[in-house]
Amino acid sequence: MSVGKKDLSRSLQTHHLVSATAEKMRKLILALPPGAMIGSLPEVAKELEVGTVTVQQAARVLEHEGLLTVRRGPGGGYFGKRPDSLALERALASYLRSRRADNYEALEMMTLLDCELMPAAAQSKDAQQFNELRGLKAQVDSCVTGDERMAFEDVLHTILFKMVDRPLIELLAQVSMRFYRSRPIPPIFDGEDGIRAWRQWRHQIIDAVLACDPQRARFEAQRHRGNLLRRLALSQGVIEREINGADDLEDPSSQLTLRPEQM
Repeated sequence: MSVGKKDLSRSLQTHHLVSATAEKMRKLILALPPGAMIGSLPEVAKELEVGTVTVQQAARVLEHEGLLTVRRGPGGGYFGKRPDSLALERALASYLRSRRADNYEALEMMTLLDCELMPAAAQSKDAQQFNELRGLKAQVDSCVTGDERMAFEDVLHTILFKMVDRPLIELLAQVSMRFYRSRPIPPIFDGEDGIRAWRQWRHQIIDAVLACDPQRARFEAQRHRGNLLRRLALSQGVIEREINGADDLEDPSSQLTLRPEQM
């Protein structure tokens, strides 16, 4: 074996050891409440049966993940914490901007995530959130401006996230919304026709969730996604025709599967 291969092998062994140590420390941190001390450097090294240098390298990884705080001096040591979701959302949104991501892609992602979020909310057992959702539904017809509808969407999704324990979907949705709003595009549901279509869809999807009907909620979310993408394509000049009957699909009670041309 050449010297280069020996160095590579040693580097891989170190990497695996640090990764395994970081994972063990994650388990220690997440098993305790935020802010709890998991031990000093010598104590953690002894408990995990590794060297102090390995613990220090693993600690840097966990600090970067937002799971660990290192306090030095008397009473110091390693203390667990939880990642700041808002900071993570901002970082991911900034990353998308640096990659010149398309704002329309963010809008498409938001509606795609709704296709999973809405049916999951329809299966919730949280009576308080259902009551809040009923109260919010009563405000649909009073939303006129784009800002009012955007504020409505914020409140709606806040309620839905409380009804559904799906942290990954919530994170992706929040990132998509943050990025979309950082560089807004012309309204898709504009004018009297657009406002009427938006109100109709919001009534339909909220009714489906309130009815505790996940199949119907998924259908309504998919239907809205299809309508929005058609409107989006039309606004970009891709479709050279009017949206005739785009908001009138079959009754979900008789057909709950979207045809390919409706996706």
